[in-house]
Amino acid sequence: MNANTGALKGLRVIDASRVLGGPFCGQILGDHGAEVLKIEIETGDDTRQWGPPYMGHNSAYFSGANRNKRSRVLDLSSSDGRQAFFELLSDTDILVENFKESTLKKWGLHTGSFTQSNPKLIHCRVSGFGSDGPYGGLPAYDTAIQAQCGLMSVNGDNASGPMRVGLPIVDMTTGLNATIGILLALHDRELTGKGQIVETTLFASAISLLHPHSSNYFSTGKSPIPTGNAHPNIYPYDSFRTATGMIYLAIGNDTQFVQFCRHLELDSLSADPLYATNPARSTNREQLRTILQTALQDTDGNQLTSELIRLGVPCAPIKNVQEVLEDPHTLHQNLIVKLDPGYTGIASPISLSRTPASYRLAPPRLPSESGEPDDVR
Repeated sequence: MNANTGALKGLRVIDASRVLGGPFCGQILGDHGAEVLKIEIETGDDTRQWGPPYMGHNSAYFSGANRNKRSRVLDLSSSDGRQAFFELLSDTDILVENFKESTLKKWGLHTGSFTQSNPKLIHCRVSGFGSDGPYGGLPAYDTAIQAQCGLMSVNGDNASGPMRVGLPIVDMTTGLNATIGILLALHDRELTGKGQIVETTLFASAISLLHPHSSNYFSTGKSPIPTGNAHPNIYPYDSFRTATGMIYLAIGNDTQFVQFCRHLELDSLSADPLYATNPARSTNREQLRTILQTALQDTDGNQLTSELIRLGVPCAPIKNVQEVLEDPHTLHQNLIVKLDPGYTGIASPISLSRTPASYRLAPPRLPSESGEPDDVR
């Protein structure tokens, strides 16, 4: 096993969550040193069955959010299972869970039950909508929340209609928000000696992602429409065809536009009042797009983006997943983690000079599958 070098070394975490938001939070804590025990029912986390493909005994989906954890099976619907659970909580620093309100009530518990039994416990609750309000206690999944919270409405274009973001962005953002909340509560506990309940919801996390569309709405009173790959406020901030494939220009200021035009020998374009400033370019984007597409269509996109970015003009070739995971910079930054037996995943994006993340445990098998005793402390 690799050495534990993480900043959270010594903290004990119970991850009683399932699917993605909570488990992703638990993996972040584990990567940065916490000892994480995943509590599962007999059939395991739902995502163990979200395959194919599989990575060893686990689905690839489960493996992507459950590294650096051990697993224990408990029947929390039984009094014996709940008693064992509360015994584990007695010396636990952090609990991450996403139990439904109705499930807690069925067990004779409420959201404050866990901190009452352990006043120093930081209890992180991940849910779809929170416990109260018009949608309180209702179930939620990422894509349904994308639909309900406006993310789909600004994704896609007129031809496609509303589209989901092509990854579980709400679940993963909720996991990040849960982690941030836990770290805030840990700091407060250092000052006060007291734990507290941290709650984050898919609904709130999704709405927090609406920038700049929410700000634009507050400013104009007009509901945003999908703009495809184009940015609603900046231009050229869009995708273009080249002879070697699609590229993306992310030109965020007038100086970058001047550099871009100079490199393509389009100096008259940057001097034209119709395009000299971002407000002008954004207003006249349709004409500008036609001009730029004509100029770019016969170029070598890979060579052009390499030249432009070195001139300080943000841009990139549009790559697929295989290309980015095999990119020399990805490998140089050590962003791929390999663990025995047969596990490969994405490393933590957070770099700490003295207490870096460490990768010690591949995602766990269910104890009942492995034939080994439950992992206990």
